[in-house]
Amino acid sequence: MRKEKIAFIGTGVMGSGIVKHLLHAGFEVTVYNRTKAKANPLLELGAEWADTPALAAENQDIIFTMVGFPKDVEEVYFGDKGIFKTAKENSVVIDMTTSKPSLAKKIYETAKEKGIKSLDAPVSGGDIGARNGTLSIMVGGDEQVFHEMLPIFELFGSNIVYHGEAGAGQHAKMCNQLLVTTNMIGVCECIAYGIKAGLDLEKVLRSVSTGAAGSWSLTNLGPRILKGDLDPGFYIKHFIKDMKIALEEAERMGLDLPGLKLAKEMYETLQERGYGDYGTQALIKYYPV
Repeated sequence: MRKEKIAFIGTGVMGSGIVKHLLHAGFEVTVYNRTKAKANPLLELGAEWADTPALAAENQDIIFTMVGFPKDVEEVYFGDKGIFKTAKENSVVIDMTTSKPSLAKKIYETAKEKGIKSLDAPVSGGDIGARNGTLSIMVGGDEQVFHEMLPIFELFGSNIVYHGEAGAGQHAKMCNQLLVTTNMIGVCECIAYGIKAGLDLEKVLRSVSTGAAGSWSLTNLGPRILKGDLDPGFYIKHFIKDMKIALEEAERMGLDLPGLKLAKEMYETLQERGYGDYGTQALIKYYPV
């Protein structure tokens, strides 16, 4: 059976992990990244390189994007060297960037006009989930297209949920980020308190991680904090972007979210201190311990 030709635009921390699963499954994958050096490990594994998003998308069946900010999404889809310049009819574009629901709808409508299928499919699970193929994938768009793409999603995701029309995947991701923001405050305050109390932090994590206080962040990022490992599974600068989107959407819906506002202020303080390229667990640096 012929396998689809795939383009993947954005081979950062998580994108590169996803591409490895696609290559391992035997797909022909063409990649583009703003910094080519970051794609070199994938080229060594057999991926093909393209010099622009337009060249990457040309003659491809499925085109994934996973870039940093909504402005980057705009550029790779609608720019002079963007995907919509070359994507063929009946291809599928799938944006996995955490971005604005309104932008997901814009991509969907433009794609529809060109005879192209479109899904918004942001993910959660960080570099660990991408590496292990256990990402949570939140999908918006036409349900029939979701089912067509499900076997591809299953190569790198273990919890894949269809949420509704275009933009619904992005709204679901905002719900995810709302939980992560205040949860990370709890994880870091737990560790800061334990340090001040003179406790063995490994024992503390063992005690609390399997009870009512347990969470993905506590289990996966708590140990990293104890080791002083602040490398990004997800960048603080991108997390702040997500919080801004969530606050904009909440304001539009007439919803006040004080916990989110607090978390955003804390992370912005860290970014001002030079931690923007660190992982979200670097929130521990907010506390004087």
